[in-house]
Amino acid sequence: MDVLSLSRIQFGLTTAFHILFPTLTIGLSLYLVILEGLWLRTGNEIYYRMYRFWIKIFAIHFAVGVVSGITLEFEFGTNFARFSQAVSNVFAPLLAYEGMTAFFLEAGFLGIMLFGWKRVSPAVHFLSTCLVAVGASLSAFWIMAANAWMQTPAGYELIHGKFHVTRFWDVIFNPAFPTHLTHMLLASYETAVFAVAGISAWFLLKRQHEAFFRKSLSIALVMAALIAPLQVVAGDFKGQNVARYQPAKLAAMEAHWDTNTQGGAPFVAFAFPDMKAEKNLCEITIPDMLSLIITHSLHGEVRGLKTFPPEDRPNAAITFWTFRIMAGIGFLLAGVMLWAGYLAFRKRLFDTPLFLKTLVMIQPLGFVATVVGWITVEVGRQPWVVYGLIRTKDSVSPIAAGNVVWSLGMFLILFAVVGGSYFYFTLKVLRNGPDAEAPATPSEVSIPASGKITATNAAGREVTS
Repeated sequence: MDVLSLSRIQFGLTTAFHILFPTLTIGLSLYLVILEGLWLRTGNEIYYRMYRFWIKIFAIHFAVGVVSGITLEFEFGTNFARFSQAVSNVFAPLLAYEGMTAFFLEAGFLGIMLFGWKRVSPAVHFLSTCLVAVGASLSAFWIMAANAWMQTPAGYELIHGKFHVTRFWDVIFNPAFPTHLTHMLLASYETAVFAVAGISAWFLLKRQHEAFFRKSLSIALVMAALIAPLQVVAGDFKGQNVARYQPAKLAAMEAHWDTNTQGGAPFVAFAFPDMKAEKNLCEITIPDMLSLIITHSLHGEVRGLKTFPPEDRPNAAITFWTFRIMAGIGFLLAGVMLWAGYLAFRKRLFDTPLFLKTLVMIQPLGFVATVVGWITVEVGRQPWVVYGLIRTKDSVSPIAAGNVVWSLGMFLILFAVVGGSYFYFTLKVLRNGPDAEAPATPSEVSIPASGKITATNAAGREVTS
């Protein structure tokens, strides 16, 4: 294999491994904000214990995400040096902003979240939780801005093969950015709440800590009921954006070869796209449906993949199936929430084993959807690394393929070690279950009718906020 293929494999594997962890920390940070807010509002001990349990899961994912993210950023220089040289004026500030704002904010206040109990007032601790959640989403803001710019570059001028920024506002808020960020944040929230729901359902099926995990599951499902349908709507807006700015990607995602000149474009529900033959094998189509989805008209025109030169076409076989897996999971999760709503109405939410087993089984699907969604986004952009401007083959580092083979092998060993450690500590936390430690309330925190929170600090003095 050549250096380009090996570098793409290494970068793809690193991205797929890394993205699992920030996806959960972004979503779980919002869940923790809600838990601590409920504890401060009600004074109910169970919310405090829930916070203490789920923050352990959060901390493990945060640590692994940092380690895997650092290796990913190094690969811009080691594997795609020509790309880094060309876009340094655009990319370097965006990645620097992510480190100086989002990462420092998360890392700075994470210590207070983990070890600040009885050392700071409840209000300060809650503020720390909120700032960590803001930092997690802010990290996604900058990373999505950088990736969206690669999809729809804006705010630049190209001089002697190097991008120079003309307006940073246009760089950050490029055409793909709003839907890119929204889709990713909702994916993170949805992945996290279904992970919480799956773990809670597992404990309920085993009849362990039932009161604790009933409450945990209830909050997760309420969040999922709001997020799951929003993600479907956001996905539709994302598709409109792709159709407008990256029509070749859309054609590959839908395995749509010929532009419809008469009548609407059919939606391909099932097929095996053949890139060489420029057609679909064993296809099942729904007449006019693609036009309705993309143009909101039964007769709207949708460009086919044949209208693009062969060298500019993404791989339809990969993007077609990864997109359908992602979209299928999204609709499945939304369907599960309809089932949950029906059971809640019948007051059988916790007494239906089939529903609880379903939550356990679909728990990983949010992570699967995130990974295959990223494959759709990145493979669909090919053969461009900056859409329409720089080809991926012209961006790779001028190094020997053997160097990439060696580093790829080392990364696989590293991922095995880190991944094994992650599973060990996560399973250990789950086996231990929630702790029975009394919260920093009855005697130490009181929430009077005035809404002011009074706490006793480590020195024995009362602190009011």
